[in-house]
Amino acid sequence: MGRYIGPNCRLCRRAGEKLFLKGERCLSPKCAVERRPTAPGEHTRRRRRLSERGVQLREKQKARQTYGMLERQFKGYYDEALRQKGMTGQNLMQLLERRLDNVVFRLGFADSRNQARQLVNHGHLKLNEKRMDIPSHLVKPGDVVTWSHSGASSEYFKALKENIKGKNPPGWLSLDQENMQGKVTALPQPTDIETRIQDRLIIEYYSR
Repeated sequence: MGRYIGPNCRLCRRAGEKLFLKGERCLSPKCAVERRPTAPGEHTRRRRRLSERGVQLREKQKARQTYGMLERQFKGYYDEALRQKGMTGQNLMQLLERRLDNVVFRLGFADSRNQARQLVNHGHLKLNEKRMDIPSHLVKPGDVVTWSHSGASSEYFKALKENIKGKNPPGWLSLDQENMQGKVTALPQPTDIETRIQDRLIIEYYSR
């Protein structure tokens, strides 16, 4: 299956909640979930009740779409989480949060993960003073995210420096607003993860 290129708001309506795929628009009255809270597609008076398998599938799809990846890549994260010690669900969410594009988003350098992915792909950011253009790269404690020369000279960067004031990243990240750089201070814990994803359902889906 190729990457989804349809309307992002349709994914939120299908999930029945905001996945925050379009940045500031998701917080405005223009949000599709606010304006049209029903699922996309043809509507009937009676909606078929989801089976247990269907509920698990929908939760897995919600997580995959929230972090913006294909099925094969997402399954790879599950396999890696399964190999690690500890609870598989928490391991999975930790791996997803450690993606570089997610870190850029959490630091407030981008309004959405999709925008963060573009910034990384275009070489506008550096990791530990080295140019990094792989959005899926997993960060570790001590890593520092800064802007490359091309990124720091862009109009986007100038506007961001004015608008980033007052933004607070999660506890496992620190943000130096003056120098526009972020640092990974620890591994993300369950209490640091803001996305409302029931990892238990995802594990049950892949375990069958």
